[in-house]
Amino acid sequence: MGLVNQQTSSEEPGISICVPTFKRREMLSRCLDAIVGQVDVSVPFVVIVVDNDPLGTARIVVEELRNRSSLHVRYIHEPRQSISIARNTAVANAEGKYIAFIDDDECPESTWLESLYQALTQFDADGVLGPVLPNFVEPPPDWLVKSRLCDRESFRTGTLMESAKHLRAGNLFLKREVFTGISAPFDPALGRTGGEDADFLARMVAKGFRFVWCDEARVFEEVPIERQTLHYHLQRALVRGVTEADRERLISYGTLKSLAAVVVYSLILPVLFFTSRALFARYAVKWCDHAAKLLAKLGIKLVRERNF
Repeated sequence: MGLVNQQTSSEEPGISICVPTFKRREMLSRCLDAIVGQVDVSVPFVVIVVDNDPLGTARIVVEELRNRSSLHVRYIHEPRQSISIARNTAVANAEGKYIAFIDDDECPESTWLESLYQALTQFDADGVLGPVLPNFVEPPPDWLVKSRLCDRESFRTGTLMESAKHLRAGNLFLKREVFTGISAPFDPALGRTGGEDADFLARMVAKGFRFVWCDEARVFEEVPIERQTLHYHLQRALVRGVTEADRERLISYGTLKSLAAVVVYSLILPVLFFTSRALFARYAVKWCDHAAKLLAKLGIKLVRERNF
């Protein structure tokens, strides 16, 4: 049976849902199917898929979707490999008054888009963020669940979001005006490391834009078996640390906090190694976050780009 959606190509879209993608055809297909399944959406929407693979491997996914759905979906090939450039390309091609972002490895609940729209209206905000919950493809190891490395903090609906720590584009809804006058909102210098979304949103917060939380607008991020290893989470921590270093002055409260954290975690990690794998994993990741940031401030970047 074909998928059905109220949005058709003849309607003028008010929302552009932007989906950057890179070599994840199966995940992208599931993401798009979940977008097709959105219900009771007040504003017509279009989906913009930006394929960041030089080989254009996502094109076939979009073509297959068009064959089984009336959803208005556009395909744009952006061969320059950079998440920042992919996001900027999506914004440049967006239509309507609102722009939403969702990652290609995420699947939204059926009321996701309407929940974001209603929250933005209710709280008179410039943007809305929502929760990203883990969806384990295979049963996860016990230590990973207990460590909560795949969990992200959630907030009460309407909470003002100001800390860069919680700002991201994996589940994001914005007024188009947020991008007014900015030719490249997502910094290309961060295009191979990540952190471009937090950087952009933090700059917008500094300009006075208001972003709030909507706890009802849930999406589920696929956690395949290769992301269920400590090695994967340590790699992510190293990248985060390097990216965070660029946002802080050398002499700052953040630097002092990281120095203290490295000392404390260095003392407790040997004990945790023998007593609790979950706690060892959690604090080993924190140690990498802080150590990578401190080294990057000294000009030693352990990871220069994200390749996983």
